Amino acid sequence: MSRPIVGIIGNQYLINDEYPAQATGTMNCCAVSSVSGCLPMIVPTDPQFVTVEELMEACDGFLFTGARANVHPEEYGEAETEAHGTFDRARDAITLPLIRACVERGMPIFGICRGFQEVNVAMGGSLYPEIRELEGRSNHRMPPDGTLEEKFELRHDVTLSPDGPFQKVFGAQTVLTNTLHGQGIKQAGPRVVIDGFAPDGTPEAIYIKDAPGFTLSVQWHPEWNAQADNVSRPLFEAFGHAVHQWAAAKRAPASVPA
Repeated sequence: MSRPIVGIIGNQYLINDEYPAQATGTMNCCAVSSVSGCLPMIVPTDPQFVTVEELMEACDGFLFTGARANVHPEEYGEAETEAHGTFDRARDAITLPLIRACVERGMPIFGICRGFQEVNVAMGGSLYPEIRELEGRSNHRMPPDGTLEEKFELRHDVTLSPDGPFQKVFGAQTVLTNTLHGQGIKQAGPRVVIDGFAPDGTPEAIYIKDAPGFTLSVQWHPEWNAQADNVSRPLFEAFGHAVHQWAAAKRAPASVPA
């Protein structure tokens, strides 16, 4: 039997500063394939190519990936400033309604970094443009220098709510994670439950209250070293389990009334 399909949200890039491309990191595909046990499929996030309904018909779950471009502040009712960085309005146009539709129907979603922020915005929340400028907050951005291993090294604890869904996934109330983000949650959406915090109070783990499906999202990057890391692996395993359940239910023959 074929593996269930996870749509991996792609991003717009310019190769050699001139050739437009839609792509995602190989580590996202590796985590979905090797740990979640699903078929990774890169989604071009532009409404001129795809619609929300087409994507939900084609896929069994979605991984909302990290990206350099940020969610446009107009999506949460604020004016654009230089601190908000660069944007990808085409991605906003696909991912925000896609998140809401998946939450409503119970299709599994897993948000990472920008994807974590997208989930909050899609559900009515807002973002800070730059965490490190807030009093008492740490610099959560990716180190500018060093090897890839050094940039993704584990840098701070995340403390989780006792008996919450993340604590149940990890079997621990405190986990050690990497951190590579500039923005963060300002106001959580009405149904967004913050289930984990960094030592400086930055929200790091969320889920959607009363959602019928898997909605766990994290501010860090669990796709790095997902097969070997004791925090990343159970997250992608739990996501994969939810996707397999969704796919099995979708493919099951409808019962015929007697």
